[in-house]
Amino acid sequence: MYEPIRSKSVHRMDEDRADFPHRSREEELDIQLAGHLAALLAVTDELGLDVAADRIASQVARLRGAPPARHAGLTHATPAALHRRAHELAGRALVVAASRADTAVAILSAERMDAHAAALEELRPVGAH
Repeated sequence: MYEPIRSKSVHRMDEDRADFPHRSREEELDIQLAGHLAALLAVTDELGLDVAADRIASQVARLRGAPPARHAGLTHATPAALHRRAHELAGRALVVAASRADTAVAILSAERMDAHAAALEELRPVGAH
């Protein structure tokens, strides 16, 4: 019913291919975590939360080895949409930070999730629950 595989897997690393660039799992997680934090930084900058943005930027710089580009443009999204996006991004960063055992980023991410959840609660109309 199924045809057998006749060629070697492209995902298999042969010993004679040592010149092929590859990263460790930790390096991949660092890249992923820095990406989530950089996206969170852009939303945080747009919300005008300078202290939080500076804390996030310092973690991105630590992971990347260079300071991140700061968000200059505006998306014109509503504050509620920005807080929802930031909450989601902080949650993603928290998951990767926990997987990587990066306590500093895990704590920062959890704090940002709490802050954005509280901001969303304040933006909710009275009586809407």
